[in-house]
Amino acid sequence: MAKDYKQLIKNLDPAKIPQHIGIIMDGNGRWAKKRMQPRLFGHRAGAKAIRKVVELGVELKLKIITFYAFSTENWTRPADEVNGLLKLLIEYLTDEIPELNAQNIFVDFIGSEAGLDEDYLATIHSLAAQTHQNTGMKVNIAFNYGGRLEIIEAIKKLKPDEIEKLNPDNFGDYLYTAGQPDPDLIIRTSGEYRLSNFLIWQAAYSEIYITDTLWPDFDKIAFLNALLDFQSRKRRFGGIG
Repeated sequence: MAKDYKQLIKNLDPAKIPQHIGIIMDGNGRWAKKRMQPRLFGHRAGAKAIRKVVELGVELKLKIITFYAFSTENWTRPADEVNGLLKLLIEYLTDEIPELNAQNIFVDFIGSEAGLDEDYLATIHSLAAQTHQNTGMKVNIAFNYGGRLEIIEAIKKLKPDEIEKLNPDNFGDYLYTAGQPDPDLIIRTSGEYRLSNFLIWQAAYSEIYITDTLWPDFDKIAFLNALLDFQSRKRRFGGIG
């Protein structure tokens, strides 16, 4: 595979690499079911796919990748799956910190802190903080994230005098992704054609790429195919091109 993906990289135009890519990682459960394994088995396999994507992101000098790791709706899943996902997130970060630092990757969490266990929050933020001296690619982990809730929480931050000055250009300053460019590309795996409450303000002009590939099978070649598809599009942003 290494040779194949290296060949594919040669087809990319370095001048058209997206600045910010959002990824909806879907299909872990179905991947596990096909192998007659519990859903958490699929989530663990999905964590390995994250590493492949991050590795290629560093190689291509991407600026930002936002992974949709845990939504505000995911709390409705069975308790054993939710607890397993929460533990997996800590395990994954703990294991990956040395490599993240070696690759100069900055990790941050975006999402709501409302109602979350304070000790758990302190743990994941402490782990992420171990990368905050890094100046390379930024990896956002969207945890307890919901696009509608993000907008509501942003509105609640506004002071009376700020409301009068609010416009589509400065509203982003109040979102979880403040200071970051909106995603140029959003990738969704497993063939589902919806955003599922992910970056719904930021994605207003994002290109959307859907693949039937289940997330654990999403490798460097699959990622490059998404980037090549993005580069084949003509982005008009509402204008005439």
